[in-house]
Amino acid sequence: MTPELTWLTLTAILAASLWIPYIVGVNKYPAATDAFARPAPLSDFPAWVHRAHRAHLNLIEQAVPFAIVVIVAHLAGVSNTVTVWAAAAFFWLRLAHAAGMITGVARMPLRPLIFTAGWLCILAIAAAVLIA
Repeated sequence: MTPELTWLTLTAILAASLWIPYIVGVNKYPAATDAFARPAPLSDFPAWVHRAHRAHLNLIEQAVPFAIVVIVAHLAGVSNTVTVWAAAAFFWLRLAHAAGMITGVARMPLRPLIFTAGWLCILAIAAAVLIA
């Protein structure tokens, strides 16, 4: 397995696990409504619960393009210093983004900078594929 696929797998595990803080939060602070019929609005929970939900959605938003460019690179046989470092950086940036968002530590402008850096990682891998 290439290093890029390893980083993609770790990113998928992170994305698949980011529902946990949100579910812990909504169960720690149960709403007065019937959550099965309609979940309570996020505004009914502490801010960190809302941020946990957003962190999960935000990672999914970037994970799909990341997965596509990594898989295309793999299928095209493109694996070089740029693709390896960009894939590794993407994972660590997304982990930092999630932790910073849930805890509230990553405030403006840090959070959007981390998101943008992740986007640049995706573009770097895509560029390496298109140039090859």
